[in-house]
Amino acid sequence: MATIAGEEKPFYSNALSFLVDNALAIAITDTYSNLSEKRKLLGLENPGTVDGIAREVQKDVLLSNFMFSGLRCDLQKVFSIAPLFRLQHGFAMGSQALPPWQLMALYGTSNVFLQAAYASDKSLTAWGNLRWSPKFVTKTQTAIDPRQSQTMVQFDNEYTGDDFSASIKAISPSILDGGLTGIVIGSYLQSVTPRLALGLEGVWQRPALNARPETAVSYAARYKGTDWIASAQYLAQGSLNTSYWRRLTDKVEAGVDCQLQFAPGMGQGLFGGIRREGTTTVGVKYSFAASVYRAQIDSAGKCGVVLEKRVAPPVTLTFAAEIDQWKNTHKLGLAVSLEGAPEELQEIAERADPNALPPPL
Repeated sequence: MATIAGEEKPFYSNALSFLVDNALAIAITDTYSNLSEKRKLLGLENPGTVDGIAREVQKDVLLSNFMFSGLRCDLQKVFSIAPLFRLQHGFAMGSQALPPWQLMALYGTSNVFLQAAYASDKSLTAWGNLRWSPKFVTKTQTAIDPRQSQTMVQFDNEYTGDDFSASIKAISPSILDGGLTGIVIGSYLQSVTPRLALGLEGVWQRPALNARPETAVSYAARYKGTDWIASAQYLAQGSLNTSYWRRLTDKVEAGVDCQLQFAPGMGQGLFGGIRREGTTTVGVKYSFAASVYRAQIDSAGKCGVVLEKRVAPPVTLTFAAEIDQWKNTHKLGLAVSLEGAPEELQEIAERADPNALPPPL
């Protein structure tokens, strides 16, 4: 142990002190501190992530995460709240996306989240989140399917700053073949004004060692108004995604999502022109006391609706329908969800005002 001014300090702290006790390190630290203070004076807020640049439209208003077909029944049992522990049995019939039977278990605390699902087709999917600090979290996802030769593994490290978000994601990374293969995605989104945020996302992928690595960069922008949000994302492959979300009233939200793709045309020579293809989707969401209604229509001729109705505190009914005008096809879905909870939670639910029930998740 080394002693300085009568105080014992570990030897390694003295040996590595030159890394921080030099003019360059001090200048970088002072510059970063000054920039942080100036950014705080601007009143900047965290803009979210690049993956959720249009979350209000794509994940909440539109039907991408809610549409299903066939019959479905979910039986849920909550065993405890702190920590949260829940089991769920899912049964489906007439659906191409959902297995006939699925068992799901969920465990969660303020810093740890674990969830796993086992299906009747012998596939296993597991999610796990570990919050190292209030701003840094690691997310993992694993999917094992006997019908596929390769297992999918995903690691996502996300840091949420006061006015920015940064993340690095690795999908099925491997070094067993003598080199790095898989997909690595890095993203950064920064608030430049109280309303405007700019960001970029870089992708590196290499499916095998005998293949050349490929890289791509996309750019994102998000503008937040008083009661509306506009976002845009340009991908290097030649596609542009734009969205617009607006809150019409306290219970009504509307959104527009436009996806444009630019591809080389079929003309002769290098100047054959650009073929432009795109789809525009318009959706609306109504939130009532005990139900949520969503509807959308797009330029490809599809229109759909999803209605979630909480009949009683433990029972929720969901109806989904979609019609494709151009292909002359349709699909219908009906789901019933039954939730069980300990007696103390059921008593709280029975004493609550039924008109003040929150909309089902």
